[in-house]
Amino acid sequence: MSWHPQYRSSKFRHVFGKPASKENCYDSVPITHSVQDNHFCAVNPYFIAVVTECSCGGAFFVIPLHQTGKLDPHYPKVCGHKGNVLDIKWNPFNDFEIASCSEDTTIKVWDIPKQLLTKNLTACKKELIGHTRRVGLVEWHPTAANILFSSGYDYKVMVWNLDTKESVIMNPVRTIGCHQGVILSMSFNTNGSLLATTCKDRKIRILDPRAGAVLQEANCTGHRANKVLFLGDLNKLLSTGTSRWNNRQLAVWDQDNLSVPLSEVDLDGSSGVLFPFYDVDTNMLYVVGKGDGNIRYYEVSADKPHLSYLTEYRSLTPQKGIGIMPKRGLDVTSCEIFRFYKLITTKGLIEPISMIVPRRSESYQEDIYPPTAGAQPSLTAQEWLRGMNKGPVLVSLRPCSELLSPQPLLPERPPSEPTTPFNQKEKLVVEDGQKPFSRVEEKVPRQAAERRLEEKKTRLTNGFDIECPPPKTENELLQMFYRQQEEIRRLRELLTQREVQAKQLELEVKNSRMNSERF
Repeated sequence: MSWHPQYRSSKFRHVFGKPASKENCYDSVPITHSVQDNHFCAVNPYFIAVVTECSCGGAFFVIPLHQTGKLDPHYPKVCGHKGNVLDIKWNPFNDFEIASCSEDTTIKVWDIPKQLLTKNLTACKKELIGHTRRVGLVEWHPTAANILFSSGYDYKVMVWNLDTKESVIMNPVRTIGCHQGVILSMSFNTNGSLLATTCKDRKIRILDPRAGAVLQEANCTGHRANKVLFLGDLNKLLSTGTSRWNNRQLAVWDQDNLSVPLSEVDLDGSSGVLFPFYDVDTNMLYVVGKGDGNIRYYEVSADKPHLSYLTEYRSLTPQKGIGIMPKRGLDVTSCEIFRFYKLITTKGLIEPISMIVPRRSESYQEDIYPPTAGAQPSLTAQEWLRGMNKGPVLVSLRPCSELLSPQPLLPERPPSEPTTPFNQKEKLVVEDGQKPFSRVEEKVPRQAAERRLEEKKTRLTNGFDIECPPPKTENELLQMFYRQQEEIRRLRELLTQREVQAKQLELEVKNSRMNSERF
């Protein structure tokens, strides 16, 4: 009997990596040569930040995303640290705020001016002082505003509340001191109620970040974990590390029982650290090796074997670090589901790599873009510290779409009633303590939608909506362009349908005439 492999049906089987052309890369960037096993790069829809070499102290660049090509040798830096910068992270709810940590034992929070940098930025918005040794990692809370976590070489994890008027904060709201070695990685679950860490004492821990209590602990004797990651809502963890034979390895763990891994996958015998990235919307796992040019990707499932290998993006140029674009910054018109920013130290180059799902249709692909986490917090800092948990506020990636709200539609506003900005309405809903948004998009009644459309038409002046002024930024202009393209496609489809109906009608009339002449 011949053996036949079992193939899984998957819409992501043919995902491929597409590197950007030379003119769309960032060239002549003096990337740091630090040996720290961090990403050294942070990206959002407006900026790319990358740690750089500096003659005195530590610094990093903040480059506008559209400013590709060769970087000016005198390009201004963010350089307020006295030691090398070890990690940087953008605030997920503010695209103009970034946190950095350094060998000088401090964490600094910076406000990036909207008119971009014209000179070196040395004055930070807030400075956090509490660690006694260098700080290796910073992480923002995924759903609560103004909550920042840091871990240092003093074996401590500190929780900071930035919602204060003080510019220098010296007392964290919580210090977690259960680790017996340097913390290698930190990861939150979806609503930020749990924190997973890996440590040099070869243990994986799941912590309650508010109480600082250890809920689960794994002794990794056969699998030496380096990085750890929550796998969305699957109630599982993924760790990357090495086996007892020094092969690079992936391990999947049950979140409620860390006594033994559910599955282990050996990769190769290289020595570079593996950086895992999980896309909760597509259940895809990307594994990037430091020092090699490959990106492996898998599909994750709740059932065994948990990890199903899809394929691999291969490159001859090794990566020093990697940055990822949030889902809200992707190009949905080209079916892009993930984007990496690869740091190539040997060439001083930052190369964007887009992961593309090949589709023939040019319309918006609803099945590969489910509602995703947006740029609005679902909790305030005080609410989270008091014990509240909420999932992320979800948005649709469809161009010019609104936030998803499960609340019933409000009655139509009388013409005399003053208008309320959309973001203020959203804020009121969140502050009332109600669940702000859902994963299921509300179906709007057809008559109400048509009535809205008619009202909107009456508000148009000179081609623009009175309540929505003309686009002022490149991002707004892009959104307007996508909306126009979508409308053009819809009209073309409607025109094609009308032409087909007209031809069918003409054919029926012709056939009826021939039948009448025959009899």
